[in-house]
Amino acid sequence: MMGFCMVLVTVLSTLFLSRAATASTAGFIKSPLSEVKLLGDDVELHCEVIGKPIPEAQWWFERDESVDTFMQLWDGAWQDRIRINATYRHHATSTLSVFDLTTSDSGTYECRASNDPDRNDLKKSPRIKWIRSQANIIVIGRPEIIADVEMKNVNEAVLFCNLTNPPSEIKEVLWKKGEEVVFTHKEPPFISVTYTISKVDYHSAGEYVCLFETTPPVNATISVKAAPHVTAYKASENGNEGEKVVLICKSSSYPSVIWSWYKSGENVEINATDDKYKILSVPEKTELHIQNLHIKNDQDSYICEGSNEISAANATIVLRVRSRLAALWPFLGIVAEVIVLVTVIFIYEKRRKPDEVLDDDDAGATPLKSNAATNHKDENVRQRNSN
Repeated sequence: MMGFCMVLVTVLSTLFLSRAATASTAGFIKSPLSEVKLLGDDVELHCEVIGKPIPEAQWWFERDESVDTFMQLWDGAWQDRIRINATYRHHATSTLSVFDLTTSDSGTYECRASNDPDRNDLKKSPRIKWIRSQANIIVIGRPEIIADVEMKNVNEAVLFCNLTNPPSEIKEVLWKKGEEVVFTHKEPPFISVTYTISKVDYHSAGEYVCLFETTPPVNATISVKAAPHVTAYKASENGNEGEKVVLICKSSSYPSVIWSWYKSGENVEINATDDKYKILSVPEKTELHIQNLHIKNDQDSYICEGSNEISAANATIVLRVRSRLAALWPFLGIVAEVIVLVTVIFIYEKRRKPDEVLDDDDAGATPLKSNAATNHKDENVRQRNSN
């Protein structure tokens, strides 16, 4: 009996230790961070949790004026301004995104996690409590920035930004075009800054941002516009009769252009509603598809025109249409050369064979003539002897 009890205790302790080795409580390896955001901005909060089994992560929210009234957040809540993206592979990862922030979005955002099997059973009290990690989001009004562009002459433009009430101390001011930083103000004063573009064209045109490095950062966007620049992908294009061809033009202009196609010989805008033509256009590129090419009607110069609010520009593409038999001409030329070569060889051989036959006859006749002469000489000798 004592031995049986010892075995039972050993088995139970082994099971307990194995379960303890394979299971672990949830723990945060990444917590959400508090931020100050501007009205209308977006915010992302990240939360990562480990444990065995993999824990579940949830997001909860409590407004500043509330007292212990947390509400759970769901994907698509707040008129679809809430997005929650969670993955459960090696561990739990969850990202909360809140778009177009308002002042009522200020408050405490909480990431909760648990791997208790009974965590969502309302009839049972969980054995393991939910672990929590919080972040405070403060939404403030957007400071006013006076931003504009002044054209000094036809080519030169001066951009300026004036921040009247910064939310905090300004560390520096950046001028950016897209993701590229084109200039940095490192020395004060930072309240009013300028940036000069010496030549305004399609290269320098675009959207410029003056970014004040405050907490949170404040920025304004200025649009610099220029006349469009249009280029043809190929200056000329070849097509075969009965087939189709694609003519392409590109533009890297700001503002973006509206495309039109013209046929040079007719100077009339091409209508893409019929089956003959098809036009595919995006702001940066346009394509003219011409179906069932005709050697007389479609061989011409085609003009692509791009226009914006500043002006218009165009490029020309020359279309050459080849006959259906154009592809056969190289083959027919080779065949003709072979025929001529064979004919020359045949005529040469034909003329050479009679001469060779005559030479053979002469070679065989020579001994006959010498024998005849010898016989005739012998007859003469006999006649003299007889006399």
